[in-house]
Amino acid sequence: MKLIVITSPTFFVEEDKIITVLFEEGLDILHLRKPETSAMYSERLLTLIPQKYHKRIVTHEHFYLKEEFKLMGIHLNTRNPREPHDYAGHISCSCRTIEEVARKKHFYDYVFLKSMYEHDPHGGKLSNFTAEEIREAASKDIIDTEVMAFGGITPENILEVKDFGFGGAVIMNDLWNKFDPCNDRDYKGIIEHFKRLTDMAD
Repeated sequence: MKLIVITSPTFFVEEDKIITVLFEEGLDILHLRKPETSAMYSERLLTLIPQKYHKRIVTHEHFYLKEEFKLMGIHLNTRNPREPHDYAGHISCSCRTIEEVARKKHFYDYVFLKSMYEHDPHGGKLSNFTAEEIREAASKDIIDTEVMAFGGITPENILEVKDFGFGGAVIMNDLWNKFDPCNDRDYKGIIEHFKRLTDMAD
C-alpha cells in the first residue's frame, strides 16, 4: 500500500530537510499543498528538495510548477477544480463520497476519498462511512488500488485502511503534529512516526 504525505499548509525552515528524509525513508508520493500562498515560496521549497525526488511530487496549486520542475503531476480540488488547457500528464482529485469516487475514478490516475476518520490522537473512528459501506464498495471494485484513503489516518487505523483494499493512505496532520517548528531542536520524532506508518503499510 502506498504512503502519500500532504505538506503542512504553511512553510517552515526545516521543511525541505524533513521532506528529503521522508523520501529517503520510503515515501512514495508527496502532495505539495500550500493554499493561499505565493508561488515563489513553493518554487523555493522545490529548489531545496533534491531533483531526483521531483518526479514523486504532485502540486495542488500553481500548476505550471509541474512542467518547470518536472513534477509527477497535479491534484484537483474545490479550489482548483480544472486542469489547465492542453494539460497532459498525471492528474489526481479529491472525492467526498463513495458515489463520487465511482463517477470520477476512471478519469484520473488516482483519487482521494476524504474524510475517512475522525481526527483523534488515539486513532479515530470512521467518520463519514461505515465499514460495511466501504467493504461493499470494495466488493464492487469502486474502492481499489486507485483509491487513496484520506483523513485522520494514524498508526492505530492504517491496518484497517489496508484491509479495506485501498491503494494507499494519505497522511497529513498526524505526521506534521509530531513536529513543532518553534520548539523542537530536531525532527527525529516525525521521522520515527513515519517509519512506524511505513512498517504497517508494507
